[in-house]
Amino acid sequence: MRHLIWASALAMLTPGVGLAEGEKAGDFDYYVMSLSWSPAWCALTGEARGDPQCEAGGGRGWVLHGLWPQYEDGWPSYCRTVERDPTRGETAAMADIMGGAGLAFYDWKKHGRCSGLSAPGYTAASRAAFEGLTMPEVFAAVTRDLAVPALVIEDAFMEANPSLGRDQITVVCDEGLIAEVRICLSKELALRDCGPEVVRDCAMKDAGLEGLRLSESGIGRI
Repeated sequence: MRHLIWASALAMLTPGVGLAEGEKAGDFDYYVMSLSWSPAWCALTGEARGDPQCEAGGGRGWVLHGLWPQYEDGWPSYCRTVERDPTRGETAAMADIMGGAGLAFYDWKKHGRCSGLSAPGYTAASRAAFEGLTMPEVFAAVTRDLAVPALVIEDAFMEANPSLGRDQITVVCDEGLIAEVRICLSKELALRDCGPEVVRDCAMKDAGLEGLRLSESGIGRI
């Protein structure tokens, strides 16, 4: 009994080791890259938190929500790992594509530890996945709230990325808003089909697409 108590205490004091009894790091089948539509996230969550990416003039569109290790059925989280957590500088360096350092650290804690990569390796893989995708130019022109079929969002990404297949992308809605686009990638970051656990397409014909906040004058709102 005493041995178990000391083992638990040691685990809590060891840097980089997940405190939750998660799965083994590196044991997964593929990645899901999640992209959040920043105006929707701000409308639902971020504005109430006072998140800097939601300030007027931010003009953010699609941001990286995370690169999530995935099983063919289910997913790991809060995995055990011997890798250290990222430094403040490393998480701050992801703010340009993730909207903030806080999300970057949370993504590492819940998902990145499961990748089996070091913190720098995981952030590098996340950036490579994000920058390897072409963002549809049409979204930069969304300066007011719209109602669009979710399928239009999917089609826009496929048009901008001709190698992207219909079974490799899914659109997620939340409270009637276009919230996320999820794209499935192999461990080598190549496009691949999504498993049934991931494919939960929003089928709304009039999903809300929140407009970009472009200036203090109210042109576009979150």
